[in-house]
Amino acid sequence: MTSTNPTLSPAGGASAPPAGPPAARRRSSRAAETRRKWYEIIGLTTPAVAVYVMFVLVPMGFAVYYSLFRWRGVGPPTDFVGFDNYVLAFQDPIFLDALRNNAIIVFGSLLLQGPIALAVALLLNRRFRGRTTFRLLMFVPYVLAEVTVGIMWKLILTGGGTVDVLLQKIGLGGLVQAWLADLDIVIWTLLVVLTWKYVGFAIILLLAGLSNVPPELTEAAAIDGASWWQTQRHVTLPLLGPTIRIWMFLSMIGSLQVFDVIWVTSVPAVRSLGASATMATYMVDNGFFARLWGYGNAVAVILFVISFIAALLFQRFLLRRDIEGAVTGRRN
Repeated sequence: MTSTNPTLSPAGGASAPPAGPPAARRRSSRAAETRRKWYEIIGLTTPAVAVYVMFVLVPMGFAVYYSLFRWRGVGPPTDFVGFDNYVLAFQDPIFLDALRNNAIIVFGSLLLQGPIALAVALLLNRRFRGRTTFRLLMFVPYVLAEVTVGIMWKLILTGGGTVDVLLQKIGLGGLVQAWLADLDIVIWTLLVVLTWKYVGFAIILLLAGLSNVPPELTEAAAIDGASWWQTQRHVTLPLLGPTIRIWMFLSMIGSLQVFDVIWVTSVPAVRSLGASATMATYMVDNGFFARLWGYGNAVAVILFVISFIAALLFQRFLLRRDIEGAVTGRRN
């Protein structure tokens, strides 16, 4: 009669029976499943990674490389200057004016577009006749091409244009200015143009955030006697916080890299003096038209570093809670 007792270990305890064919098959099946998942991951991500490396990382590497040379775009770069192009950029008062203008656009866009977009979004979130039409009209400027917007506003703001004629007809002719030629006000004029162009995006984004606010909360606040303003302040705005912070992030990065509207709307002579220049327009003026390719690449690297640092700081101090709240995981 065959014994079925387990084999005793030297310590006197019963040892586990040796792994049989079923256990080996299960391990082999799990290993095959793991390999299959990795093959899928590699197959799905390789095209995206290849495109990213080819069209993002490689151009960035070339930009850094060429920024270390004094090069005019003809033949291979041979005149190595190290970081001289970067030093020259920060010594140029026009580039410093461009940095200042970018800062004005960043903070001005947040201070102007934010309150306007929030007020309009709260209004359009209420039910009234023609609400869909008003939403469409608010979004129209954003979908217009930047070149179209620039040409349109250049015609409106030029001397004797629509704005000047309108001010004169309503008796405010004393307010007529050289909107695009006055060195002191041109950047503020362009800020108004940018606000008109991009506030529609902020409105649509906030409307999307408002659609996710549970109506039960606002109804409960109303039942408790809260006024409309108190409901918006203590219920709606806190729940809208993540959406507002995402918009702020996108607005900040877009303002640092703004080019199209500024380039088309501004007057080249005024831009060359730095009054309406931004880092992007300065890069094109000096890198492309002046054919200082090494210097232009140095400005491009500076613009990238500033945008990258701003994005990291914003994510670290303002988006951290939203990102951590969106990531779930097991805790033992």
